[in-house]
Amino acid sequence: MSSKILYTLTDEAPMLATYSFLPIVQAYASQAGVDVETRDISLSGRILAAFADLLPEDQRVSDDLAELGELAKTPSANIIKLPNISASVPQLKAAIAELQQKGYALPDYPSDAESEEDKDILARYDSVKGSAVNPVLREGNSDRRAPESVKGYARRNPHSMGAWSADSKTQVATMGANDFFSNEKSFVLPAADTLTIQHVAQDGTVTPLKEGLAVLEGEVVDGTFMSAKALDEFLVEQVARAKELDVLFSAHLKATMMKVSDPIIFGHVVRAYFKDVYDQYGETLLAAGLDGTNGLAAVLAGLDSLEGGAEIRAAFDKALQDGPRLAMVNSDKGITGLHVPSDIIIDASMPAMIRTSGHMWGPKGEEDDALAVIPDSSYAGIYEAVIADCKEHGAYDPTTMGSVPNVGLMAQKAEEYGSHDKTFLVPSAGQVQIVDSSGQVLLSHDVEAGDIWRACQTKDAPIRDWVKLAVTRARATGDPAVFWLDENRAHDAALIGKINEYLKDHDTEGLDISIMAPADATKHSVERIREGKNTISVTGNVLRDYNTDLFPILELGTSAKMLSVVPLMNGGGLFETGAGGSAPKHVQQLESEDYLRWDSLGEFLALAESFRHLGESTDNARAIILADALDRATGTLLNENKSPARRVGQIDNRGSHFYLALFWAEELAKQTEDPELAAKFTDLAQRLRADEQTISEELIAVQGKPADIGGYYRPDEAKASAVMRPSATFNAALETISA
Repeated sequence: MSSKILYTLTDEAPMLATYSFLPIVQAYASQAGVDVETRDISLSGRILAAFADLLPEDQRVSDDLAELGELAKTPSANIIKLPNISASVPQLKAAIAELQQKGYALPDYPSDAESEEDKDILARYDSVKGSAVNPVLREGNSDRRAPESVKGYARRNPHSMGAWSADSKTQVATMGANDFFSNEKSFVLPAADTLTIQHVAQDGTVTPLKEGLAVLEGEVVDGTFMSAKALDEFLVEQVARAKELDVLFSAHLKATMMKVSDPIIFGHVVRAYFKDVYDQYGETLLAAGLDGTNGLAAVLAGLDSLEGGAEIRAAFDKALQDGPRLAMVNSDKGITGLHVPSDIIIDASMPAMIRTSGHMWGPKGEEDDALAVIPDSSYAGIYEAVIADCKEHGAYDPTTMGSVPNVGLMAQKAEEYGSHDKTFLVPSAGQVQIVDSSGQVLLSHDVEAGDIWRACQTKDAPIRDWVKLAVTRARATGDPAVFWLDENRAHDAALIGKINEYLKDHDTEGLDISIMAPADATKHSVERIREGKNTISVTGNVLRDYNTDLFPILELGTSAKMLSVVPLMNGGGLFETGAGGSAPKHVQQLESEDYLRWDSLGEFLALAESFRHLGESTDNARAIILADALDRATGTLLNENKSPARRVGQIDNRGSHFYLALFWAEELAKQTEDPELAAKFTDLAQRLRADEQTISEELIAVQGKPADIGGYYRPDEAKASAVMRPSATFNAALETISA
């Protein structure tokens, strides 16, 4: 089996950190005969790969994501996956523009694809949009938890947690009717088949929406829709309610992942907040494509080319003055939560609000209570339950609170994040149906024009593997495991039937395994959190994403410090470096003052697990020694507070990498299992310790002035490497071990 680790090149802060960290990894790994190679799955790399056949030969790049997707299905897979951009349309257009400016012969993103050529171009760009990476790589289910070293550090060095008041006006608003939750229908396939999703108009015209949908025996298939009319009524009510309560109005969606449904819903939110403007000028705005789907910023930018644009802009300004105060992304720059769909992402924004006394930032930079609008009620209840608990009992205490590790169902594109190709804006009143190959209608919904209809699939093998992983974690930890499923939801009811059957395949004697609706499971978990107890949350794909931000942010202050292992179903390993996003603000800070706040702790944790998996699967004892030493070094790094600080003049990402290299070398030098390996690292450890002050000074000396990395979405390799490796002394020391 190959002694190879594939390290992914991604985007923004983690990509910049890689320029500094990867040379260390490659140098140390070489001493165990392990090759660490890179594969480019960045947004820019994926764009170029999508057009490889249309670009000049010297501009073509390989489709590394497709290669990794195939590798993930093999026993030899060992992939370290860093956070990447899940691109919204504005981000996609910005990346395209940068690549064009660099000379890449890419076509523009077609807003209206009418010709066959434009349709092909749009399909290629759409293949890159949203969460295009994770479903390809995740040929296994998710095991996310806080390592002991991280948990111990958090208890000794608790992050700040805002106080809660019982009279807080912060609350969640959700539909509860005529939404995805309430309209869901589900069925389990008795045999493999090929399905068709079709729209049947009121006059009987049948229009296929998706054909050739291959399904396997035992697969769970769902269909549901959100009523546009009900959504609009709900949103207008919430705008009025926020004004009446005098709280900040904030919408919390997932436009990056739910890349068809949530941008449409986001557009509805924009139009509801600015209802008076759209009542008066809607015909003009909609004709120009300014419907809010791409956010308020895109609407305002489009006014410049409209006749009467200044008058309409004044109407928008007046609506902002007269309406409820908007929660802000950047109050100094006037960027509201409605400006860009990808700026407010529910799994990050809701925990941050809960951690900060239930507050968000208002237009004048003020902190205040907020009305959190989460239209679909499928998972809104988890946030309602945490907010209610904080109002009753106050903020959580990071020094004593327990954990909520997660076992998440996501293999083979399980559940909603795999549904983009099965999400549709209903063209006219009628029915949307799923029919089998014989023409039998398996489920149908009566719909109206503008409704959002979607289906999702969950294969049987990932469900079996998910149940097995839940039992394995419960057995390994002794903690109770709770499946977060609601028997009143059609999809969940289908899964509950399978879980009850598949649990019989495992020895569960002495284990505490139960099934609860998400809101009830949240209440149960937070009660145990306050008692310092751990509860494993066993969830579907979306709740996996939400929970692995919510609880770590409350417990650790960040989700980037979680250990994220994906035991691949065919025996390989995928090691993700945390759920902390790709931190665009960190890049902006680097460009303005040569200081990178990004914390690579997730990379350290993932790398240790990757070495351990490789060592065990290839009988490479040195790889396991590297893993154990790296874990100890990471503990030392935390205990000695050598993680990145926040301000110029202090240790940043590059400094934390140096200290990890120092502590790692010292651990390897003093281990006794392999004297020859210890000897290799003794000289390096002594040299790094002797040069510690010089290296620290060299790393800090460059701070405080702008840094040129040669591009945001596709940096210049030489420039970025020079910025991220500014210590000649450290670089020279590393070369000795590499040689």
